[in-house]
Amino acid sequence: MRGADLPGGCTADASQTPSTHRSGWLGASVPAARRLGAPLLGRCSPQSLPPPGSRAAGRRPPPSRSRAARPRPSGLPTPRAARAPDAGAVLAEPGAAPRGEMSFFGFGQSVEVDILLNDAESRKRAEHKTEDGKKEKYFLFYDGETVSGKVSLALKNPNKRLEHQGIKIEFIGQIELYYDRGNHHEFVSLVKDLARPGEITQSQAFDFEFTHVEKPYESYTGQNVKLRYFLRATISRRLNDVVKEMDIVVHTLSTYPELNSSIKMEVGIEDCLHIEFEYNKSKYHLKDVIVGKIYFLLVRIKIKHMEIDIIKRETTGTGPNVYHENDTIAKYEIMDGAPVRGESIPIRLFLAGYELTPTMRDINKKFSVRYYLNLVLIDEEERRYFKQQEVVLWRKGDIVRKSMSHQAAIASQRFEGTTSLGLSPTSICSVTTDDSQGSWKRQSCILEPKEPA
Repeated sequence: MRGADLPGGCTADASQTPSTHRSGWLGASVPAARRLGAPLLGRCSPQSLPPPGSRAAGRRPPPSRSRAARPRPSGLPTPRAARAPDAGAVLAEPGAAPRGEMSFFGFGQSVEVDILLNDAESRKRAEHKTEDGKKEKYFLFYDGETVSGKVSLALKNPNKRLEHQGIKIEFIGQIELYYDRGNHHEFVSLVKDLARPGEITQSQAFDFEFTHVEKPYESYTGQNVKLRYFLRATISRRLNDVVKEMDIVVHTLSTYPELNSSIKMEVGIEDCLHIEFEYNKSKYHLKDVIVGKIYFLLVRIKIKHMEIDIIKRETTGTGPNVYHENDTIAKYEIMDGAPVRGESIPIRLFLAGYELTPTMRDINKKFSVRYYLNLVLIDEEERRYFKQQEVVLWRKGDIVRKSMSHQAAIASQRFEGTTSLGLSPTSICSVTTDDSQGSWKRQSCILEPKEPA
């Protein structure tokens, strides 16, 4: 492709010259580009350039009489050369901000926010399932515990100040329904203001404390709903707030139920199958053992397999918009082969190896979680016979009860004399243990005061 003729005997190569426009520096004419001091890409003969310092160097040289500078026929547009980049210029990456200037979307000073708990080193962590099915460890809290710590602000550029409209921290408990993600239902919301509107010139930390926080429900992540507790620190700004969240896990502890009767039921098909099953309890803690038996009263069908399933039923919504989601947690085979009349099959199922949560009923009028024991019998023709029975699961606390010996020692100070072997005050010591089968053993003793010898 033939280049365009330029003054001074230089020829601009059209293949190396940017496209010309009428607006912007790319559309500058040849004289304008010369005035801007931008050298042009192309080929120049050394004889056509005036020597530096000569009188001709300050004015425009006359047009060359070479063949390339002959007049063009009228009616044809004269090609215009575009300004080319400087030879020593550094071209920026696409989308990058110019050096030494702030990005248009930078909005000024940036800061790193972190939430630290006071008892982070000693506090227990618990595994909790996230929405994607993975397990992560979070700090574990119980109902009524105090949540305290500090919010740390670290300026990325210490030489600049950070203007804000206030700093606060919130303790929030909320329920999120997956089919209605736009609405978060908060049942706990506590706010502490850490700083008034102003500016921060250096990195600093703010202490906070939420005393005896009520946490009525247990943390839960299901298939259609999520209940979570979290701390949220917010730095309010004019254009964009800086927000940092930290999730925690809450476990609800229950006491041993006063009434825990066994489950006994007779089911069957008329003139075909008649069985009787029994479970030792109707309420189990998450580390408990289900003990029971199945007694065959009448067997006229060929049964080849029997199993017991643990089914979790998650119910979300209210009224006509109710969704039920069943999830089989465990399948436990209890018989393989054909039973006969009068045969008894024992059941012993350990719950500690499965991912279970306590039974939740009408949590904040948003969702419920129930568990069922499903007894399934399969005959030789692959027909299934089943019977479901609801059981209640609850979380047993790992807190060891302290004896009253410390209180007795304090009370002994009210008496005169020695209390080691001589005069001993009246006190009650209670020992509470839990054996492997989940039954309570209580032992109490009364120490009567002895008269000094």
